[in-house]
Formats: sequence, C-alpha cells, structure tokens
Amino acid sequence: MKILITGGCGFLGSNLANEIITKKIGKLFIFDSLYRGGSRRNLTWLSSKGKLKFYKQDIRIKTKVEKVIRYIKPDVIFHLAGQVAMTTSVTNPRLDFEVNSLGTFNLLDSVKKYSSKSTIIYSSTNKVYGDLNWIEYKELAKRYIAPLFLKGFPEDLPLNFSSPYGCSKGAADQYMLDFAKTYGIKTVVFRHSSIYGGRQFSTYDQGWVGWFCQKAIETKRGILKRPFTISGDGKQVRDVLYIDDAIRLYFSAIKAIDKIKGNAFNIGGGIDNSLSLLELFDMLEKELGCKLNYTKLAWRKSDQRIFVADITKYNSMTAWYPRINKTEGIRKMLAWVYHNE
Repeated sequence: MKILITGGCGFLGSNLANEIITKKIGKLFIFDSLYRGGSRRNLTWLSSKGKLKFYKQDIRIKTKVEKVIRYIKPDVIFHLAGQVAMTTSVTNPRLDFEVNSLGTFNLLDSVKKYSSKSTIIYSSTNKVYGDLNWIEYKELAKRYIAPLFLKGFPEDLPLNFSSPYGCSKGAADQYMLDFAKTYGIKTVVFRHSSIYGGRQFSTYDQGWVGWFCQKAIETKRGILKRPFTISGDGKQVRDVLYIDDAIRLYFSAIKAIDKIKGNAFNIGGGIDNSLSLLELFDMLEKELGCKLNYTKLAWRKSDQRIFVADITKYNSMTAWYPRINKTEGIRKMLAWVYHNE
C-alpha cells in the first residue's frame, strides 16, 4: 500500500507516519513545506525511524501537487496540510485561503486527473459550525454546558462558516464531500475537536492542551516569572482526543472506506473526555503540585463556548471509540512536554 501524507511533518502527520514506519504498513510518502515550527524536528525524528520518501513542496502550487500525485498514484492520502491557527487566518487571510482552500482543491483535482482510485481522508475542523452562539448554554462554576446537546454536537448542525479559518477549512470540507458526489472520489471528512499528545510542538494559538501543559511545567520549574494568559473566562469546553486514538481513527477509516466514503464525521474524545480550561488547570495543579497563575484576555473572535463532538455516527459505522481517557492522556502529555521542552 502506498500512503501519502500531506503535512506529514506536523503533529498528527508525524504520528501517522511513525505508525506506518514502525508497523511496516506500506510505502510512506510525505509532502510538506516545513513551514510550521517543529516540522523539521519531526522530519529528523521520522528519518531516524525508517524509510520514507520526502517531498519538500508547497500544497498551494498546482504543478507540484500534480507531479507528486501523477508519479505516486497513492492508494491512501491523509490530507493534513493546512494553515491551522485562527489568529493567523485573521492577520493573513490570503495565506489561509491559499493553503486550506486552494491547496485542498489542488489535491482533489490532481487525484481526479491522475489517481481517481485513491482514498482521501481529510482533517477538517469543528469551526465549520461557526461560533454556535445560537445554542442555549448554561454556565456552571467551571464550565459551560449545552442542555439540549448533552451527548455532544451531531453532524446535522447547520454549517455556518465564521472567521477566515472557518471559511477556508469549510470550503475545503465541502469540496471533499462534493468530489465524492460528483466524481466518485473516495473521500472522508473528519471534523475534529482537540487532538493532543507527543510530537505536538504547541504555540500560544495552536495546540491548547500542550501549550498549557508547557506553562504548568514552566511554573513548576520556576521558569515562568509572570502569569500566562488565557482568552475568555476559562469555562469554554472542548472534548480532547489523545493521539493514539487519533491514529487508530485514521487507519480504521482505510478499512471502512467503502462504507463511510462521502461522509463527514464529528470527531473528538466525546463528552466523557471533555474539559474546560479551568478543569484542565485543576488537573495540572493536582498532577504537578503547583499553583497556576494566569490573566484573562478578551474572547477570541468566533470562539465557541462549547464544542463537544457526538461521535455516535462514526462509532455506529466502524466501532471506533476513544480508549485513552483524559486523565491518562494529560499525564502522557505532561511526560512528553517534560522531556521535550
């Protein structure tokens, strides 16, 4: 099996690539511009693990994408290349559009032309549903809840692209689904909540679980001399999915592709693995035995008070479910950050 990973040196991509190498699942091809911080470190790490073919290319350049697809004709494509920060999309919306929307179209068009039997599994986002400010919320001491969606949000929520990031990822999301309908390309869309774990070199605007684990460790070590910042009141909630479960997710999709093709799925850790920032801070303080100090900034534009994925649809079609609970996952994340700061 020939597997191509666009954005293969990112957090999710490098973990999937490592799985392919270590378990000898197939021939591995990685397409990455090495734009994001940590990607070069991940490439070095992967190269030490085993054999792969690396293309340092930009998903925005049609001819480069076409050349790779025409040459490889991959059986499976994990399409993870993307601009992933909401803040960057606001400050540079053209870059955001070109990477997420145009880049995805370049890939789909190339597959249609040169490798129409390929399976494409796309990493989308919960931001396609917008800020969800029409949802009825209830404010508790340390989190918000949505009384009408106690199991999480299903896929039949109305799409409502908001922010340049939501628009660019939403357009790509819909192109993926339409290429399945119009051209018969085997595509699957995962609308992710929050994934976390090893090889995630988090920043202040991307990878919030890892970022706050890093701030907690810096506090414990006495490195952090001033309070860190959070946006909003800290009661906003996401469901968190540990990377090992995400790896299982993507490979389960390959096996079930004939059953699930043309579908979008909300994917996260589910309601049992949901966390607010304040709840995460409580866990970190307990694990590390230190007090976290932070200051509050204004809410980020288009931020959601809650997003918890109802994973019933994907579970019913494939039997996949998260195995690593949030307590175990946070401990694993802390251990990785501690040894890789």
